[in-house]
Amino acid sequence: MGAALKKLGFEVVLETNRDLRRMRRALDDFREDAKGADVALVYFSGHGVEISGDNRLLPVDADASSLDALEKTSLPLEEVRDTVTATAKVGLIMLDACRSDPFSGSSGEGRGATSLAKDVAEKVRPGLGRIGRAENILFAFSAAPGETAADGIGQNSPFTTALTKYLGTDGLEIRSVLTLVQQEVYDLSRGKQLPYVESGLPRLFFAAAAKEQLAERERLLLAMADVTPEMRGEVEQIAGDADMPLAPLYGALISSDASHLSADSLNARLREAADAFVKVRSEMRTLASDDPQVTELRRQAEEQLSLGAFDGARAILAKAADIDNVSRNVLKANFVSRTLSEAATRFLSGGAARADLDYATAIKDYESVLALYGEAGQTSLTLDDADRHIRTLDELGKLYTLVGNTDAAGRAFAALVSNLELRSAQETDPSVKRDFAVSHIKLGNIRLAQGDLPQALENYQAARTMLRDLTAAEPDHLPWFGDFAMADDKIGNVLVTQGDLAGAAQVYQESLSIKKQLADNEPERAELQRDLTISYDEIGALARTAGQLDNAQAAYEKSLNIRLALAEKKPQDAERQRDVSVSHETIGDLKRERGDAAGALASYRAGHAIVEQLMDRDPDNSELKRDLSVGNAKIGNALGDQEKWPDALAAYQKALAIARMLAAGDPNNTDWQRDLSVSLEKVAGVLAMQGDRAGALKAYTDSFTIADRLAKLDPANADWQRDLSITLSEIGMLKVKQRDVKGARQAFQDSLDIRQQLARSDPNNATWQRDLVVAMIDYAQVAKNPKAVLSQALDMTLELDRSGRLAPRYKFMIKFLRARLAKAR
Repeated sequence: MGAALKKLGFEVVLETNRDLRRMRRALDDFREDAKGADVALVYFSGHGVEISGDNRLLPVDADASSLDALEKTSLPLEEVRDTVTATAKVGLIMLDACRSDPFSGSSGEGRGATSLAKDVAEKVRPGLGRIGRAENILFAFSAAPGETAADGIGQNSPFTTALTKYLGTDGLEIRSVLTLVQQEVYDLSRGKQLPYVESGLPRLFFAAAAKEQLAERERLLLAMADVTPEMRGEVEQIAGDADMPLAPLYGALISSDASHLSADSLNARLREAADAFVKVRSEMRTLASDDPQVTELRRQAEEQLSLGAFDGARAILAKAADIDNVSRNVLKANFVSRTLSEAATRFLSGGAARADLDYATAIKDYESVLALYGEAGQTSLTLDDADRHIRTLDELGKLYTLVGNTDAAGRAFAALVSNLELRSAQETDPSVKRDFAVSHIKLGNIRLAQGDLPQALENYQAARTMLRDLTAAEPDHLPWFGDFAMADDKIGNVLVTQGDLAGAAQVYQESLSIKKQLADNEPERAELQRDLTISYDEIGALARTAGQLDNAQAAYEKSLNIRLALAEKKPQDAERQRDVSVSHETIGDLKRERGDAAGALASYRAGHAIVEQLMDRDPDNSELKRDLSVGNAKIGNALGDQEKWPDALAAYQKALAIARMLAAGDPNNTDWQRDLSVSLEKVAGVLAMQGDRAGALKAYTDSFTIADRLAKLDPANADWQRDLSITLSEIGMLKVKQRDVKGARQAFQDSLDIRQQLARSDPNNATWQRDLVVAMIDYAQVAKNPKAVLSQALDMTLELDRSGRLAPRYKFMIKFLRARLAKAR
């Protein structure tokens, strides 16, 4: 410390191992010799305690035999303050004197246990107390008030090490310097020690006046000081769970601007960063290189990464990659080995960016890895290189999915499937086959998002076949059963969309059976309980589609009860709250089916209120934005059922505004495009009701453009075909009001054709049968023989009612059709 102060231009007086008399004489000499100095600084490294609220420094002859003896043989901190105040206008007092116990000779962090007499120990606290007033003085203690500090394992304590390191930082005011010291000690102690600073300086003080750009580590430490205590606790918990330093997590937190996220979203983001850090750290420690210079650079990069200096780590890795790059081009004999070495280094760099939540940089690095493997050739890859190639493809697929580039994600996952197919044919390890099966599910998810149902189904079925064989061969490997159930769910979703309700029901029941066994085996695992609710929702939706409303209600209520129990156990969990909101909406849909518009509205609003709260905590979450849009549309539906058209229109317009924004953000996301089409149609319906035919036609036309494009994209997608038929029907109704009989007939005929095809494909689908009845009623308005059309519609409606598949809200159709037939010619 003396050397550091001399370097900054201080005149330094060093006193070591002094008794109380010599300590006071040193202060007297200091007061006399330093009179009128620009800055007076006292640094004390030793022991200090708090006695009944007074801070005292302990000389070598301190006597702890009694409280009175200790008070008489220790130096009040006030005497040091008085000396500094009398000497200069700027005073700095820095105390590395917060050890656990100054009287025990035991070793260990903080020097040990208490050995004071009982009456002394009751009033003496190891460490120092808060100053409370610091006029004209800046105090810096090595630990927080009432807390103790570690000695450390080096020549100096962590506090003094940091102090000497940063005191001379160019261009920083002393309080910023001490902020660096605080955060350095906090970081390196993994949150156990945070130095205390209290400033009453009348003006700014710069130990070194030159102004230079701070290094990355220093910028991070300063930014860490602004993190809230709540976030600090979150970081410390996650870092502890992952057995990793604090700084990389703080770096990821700060660089990704995650301060606006909800507690659960923040937790997920930080755990993602922690997982990426642990992976890349492991790679850095185990990855070997033939070049000792490259190995050393990778070691330095790991050191920088642990300090949260992501840019520094990547810069060092870039140097290592450059060495391999130059070598492989100059020495052709080493081309392959150097290429693979550079690929490994680029992979590490991508992992560092991933740990920093810098998705764009990580994607760039991983793409470089693939290019290098392409140059080396597949036949040159060792087993480790082949594994790294697979992980690179997987990470790229995940990253492209995160940033919304489904085309690139599809290419990455398709390459992953091809790669694992070769590996599974060559290796007997069942885990490779499991990875191959899961890669099919990942690719299927992308194909589904792009609207390619046949290809998605093919991927999911391939995964299911492999997982069935694996679980049969390894019945004790429970996680693989979870993969099997997931494949069933995915297949069922596609089959429902394609209209194969019987096939969907079969795989959903198989999935539910597996999930029940897993949940019974580990009843305390919340994620297994949540998996059950997904199956209940799927089965409920099937029952509702088939017109079996009681069965649907039973399934939906089982799902809701589980979700309410999970949410009650962890009320701050955003995912659990969102699940409850989804259940409210599905039950609201069922109430509409039963003709209970008011009950449906109450359920919709209950779910919507939860989503609004979640959005306040996580405003950039696109999934929640979509929930908000869909929720507004459902509220509009219930208000429309009650003929509250202005309120319904306002709700639909809110839904439309969000749907427009999401659809514009990712034109390839077919779900968001479909949402936009439906929202446009809802708004158009109310506009038509209010007499705004021009506005309604514009909205219907825009909706039709999207629905027609989706329907042509995949003719087998029953949902998209049904959407198109609905829009055509609405356009036909508007044409009727405009007295455009030819245009209305064409629209109604096109809608009728689609619904006839759907109804023929699955006679058990009550929704499609009812849709066909509605299409016939619409077409009868322009048909040459309306009586024949209406008669057929009535027969179908009576059959639905006889078989118990006509929902209560649609029973009016029987009376309506009979009245229309009576008037028909």
